Amino acid sequence: MKISFHGHAVVQIETNGKKILIDPFITGNGQTDLNAAEVEADVILLTHGHNDHVGDTEAIARRTNALVVAPNELAVYLSFKGLNTHPMHIGGKHTFDFGTVKLTQAFHGSAYTDEENQQMIYTGMPSGILVMAEGKTIYHAGDTALYSDMKMYGEQHDIDLAFLPIGDNFTMGPEDATLAAKWLQAKHVVPVHYNTFPVIEQDAQAFVNGLDMEGTVMSAGDSLNL
Repeated sequence: MKISFHGHAVVQIETNGKKILIDPFITGNGQTDLNAAEVEADVILLTHGHNDHVGDTEAIARRTNALVVAPNELAVYLSFKGLNTHPMHIGGKHTFDFGTVKLTQAFHGSAYTDEENQQMIYTGMPSGILVMAEGKTIYHAGDTALYSDMKMYGEQHDIDLAFLPIGDNFTMGPEDATLAAKWLQAKHVVPVHYNTFPVIEQDAQAFVNGLDMEGTVMSAGDSLNL
């Protein structure tokens, strides 16, 4: 299994012959190495409906015919645009041909902003994502505050790799993310959702250095093998 990071909260998982893209915010993302017109995906997983996470989902899914897996209201909204979607909800899991996906809580918001018409479209509750494949478990926390149920996720799941936001202001900051990593009992932690905008600038290496488990600061295009 190959996992690569592509700036902000964009993660790609290659497993069982499939390419899974999480939160493909590419256009307008100064931290990414990807080109929205070229990136390939069999499946797109979305944590919530904010523009910096939905990103280029529509364009990529139309070009690649990728299945879009998302919280129910967001999946329904994207299905209205003609995309092939699979709706889920928090606490639910489903087994696909590449592995099993389970949605977790995320304490955040979720609305897609139509700037041209100055409208915000409600897209349901935000989520985190557990991906279980090839005997490994990957956790993408999405955008979230720290919350105590993360302890339960650590007890229920043997988490091999956790992507945790550290940017603060909109999500957990480094201090809370450090506690989240401890509660999750993750074997390996990668910080995400920082330095894309001035208000979320953080020292990711200092965060990693303060962890009680293995951590890695990944630059756009870096990959890990599990």
